[in-house]
Amino acid sequence: MKRIIFSLLIIASVIPSHGTSPQEEILANPRRAGSNHYAYPIGTEIEAPRLTPSPAGYEPFYIAHYGRHGSRYLTGDKDMEGALRTLDGLAAHNQLTFEGERLHRLITRLADDARDRYGDLTDVGAEQHRGIARRMLKNFPEVLGGEAQVDARSTTWIRCILSMQNATTTLSRLNPQIHITTDASYHDMYYMGWGYGIDTLANPIRKQMDVISDSLNETIDASRFVRQIVRDDMLEQALEHINPGKLMRQIFNIAGILQSNKCYDNLSLFHLFTDDEIFELWRLQNIWWYIHWSNAVSNGNRLPYIEGDLLKDMIDKCDTAIATGERGASLRYGHETCVLPLACLMEIDSVNYSTDNLSTLHEHWQNYNIIPKACNIQMVLYRPVGTTGAVNADDVLVKVLFNEHEATLPVTPVTGPYYRWNDLRNNYIIKTAVAREKLSD
Repeated sequence: MKRIIFSLLIIASVIPSHGTSPQEEILANPRRAGSNHYAYPIGTEIEAPRLTPSPAGYEPFYIAHYGRHGSRYLTGDKDMEGALRTLDGLAAHNQLTFEGERLHRLITRLADDARDRYGDLTDVGAEQHRGIARRMLKNFPEVLGGEAQVDARSTTWIRCILSMQNATTTLSRLNPQIHITTDASYHDMYYMGWGYGIDTLANPIRKQMDVISDSLNETIDASRFVRQIVRDDMLEQALEHINPGKLMRQIFNIAGILQSNKCYDNLSLFHLFTDDEIFELWRLQNIWWYIHWSNAVSNGNRLPYIEGDLLKDMIDKCDTAIATGERGASLRYGHETCVLPLACLMEIDSVNYSTDNLSTLHEHWQNYNIIPKACNIQMVLYRPVGTTGAVNADDVLVKVLFNEHEATLPVTPVTGPYYRWNDLRNNYIIKTAVAREKLSD
């Protein structure tokens, strides 16, 4: 509790800093302020990065993958229907400004469209996974070409199953010889999805983090935002029945999700917010994701360990491929609430950044760079060229792609982004072995 209070004191005194790199990035592209709603940028906003050629004498032969589902509708009606109820009430009492009436009409339209579709994959999300699959085959034809063996699994959420389906049908279309099996079962949820297995041990920790995030939400000044949608002569009366900060956050969350549907390309709600408001609302969301799912001092640096079983499954599948020499991939489709702690546990790049100074977190850690829709981790194994059958594990190299960029890892590289498999495996096995103990402390 002392740690929580200390963090709150730091946040309460912070003034948004102007001109920082993340602020410039967000103001240049407000869709990044959508945090986990940010649409996967590769293939749309930016080109796929060039990959370092295989080390001399080596070729890739296996990929262990975990990817988040693609862009979707909001997962529930809390924000959309909540904002609509508030706007309905204001409209019924003739309390809306012209801008407020426009907003009311738009939210009514969006709510009608989203009803019975909450959580569903969108056309944008489907294309994201088709694109990732195309590039995976293009980058690693030695792995996925010919009669490669692919085992694809998904959590039981429809958006994840459809993400898997879009990826695997793309691979089958581009390579008719490929052998793919697919499954989506509660049998695998203990390691594939959040809310199952050892993840449940983190529930008390996340409830403590709610104390921080709930308090931070109260620091937002929503007075300017509300005045643009509520008539001045009705403001005092309206404030007796609405929560301005809550409405502001709901509209901001809706603004972030609009990029998930192609039919909303010409719509935006970000004009309702000032530059400072956009940045500050994103900054608080950035903190929320960090303390609830990442390697934060506030949560005792424990939450990455919720993915101990997932990392162990990826290692086991790699070990099997090494022992058999089988060429192919294990593909997993789930959620950002798995990708983020998994990337922390694997110590990919700077995702595992740890601090108790949440006021400067945004300078070192940005959620839109880590968990956009369709974010993914690809662990690629390499063996000596000409190897058939079982591979000597001492001869295996590994490279990890994070959102299709070559990643740095917590062991010494052999060359460039390539590491010895046994070095990385030993590092990770130690973490998986103590996962339950860490979460139970």
